[in-house]
Amino acid sequence: METMVRINVDGEDMLVPEGISVAAAVLGHKHEKRVFHNAKDGSPRAPYCLMGVCFECMMEIDGTENVQSCLVPVREGMVVKRQYKADKE
Repeated sequence: METMVRINVDGEDMLVPEGISVAAAVLGHKHEKRVFHNAKDGSPRAPYCLMGVCFECMMEIDGTENVQSCLVPVREGMVVKRQYKADKE
């Protein structure tokens, strides 16, 4: 049986399989907020390469901004926030 961990994405708790990347967890979860955004201009984005080359999956993870979410495995209690241009102004 697959081990699940609880993470919080934009204030919403999610149960996701242990060991997957944050990007995969957000993409695979069924909720309205699974769109990624460019931190500079606010345009919609989505993880493209899922291996750390394209920088399209930047999110705030545990208070650190501009983290490549495809390279970070989920862990119990992690807090993830999508980045918006409005957050920077």
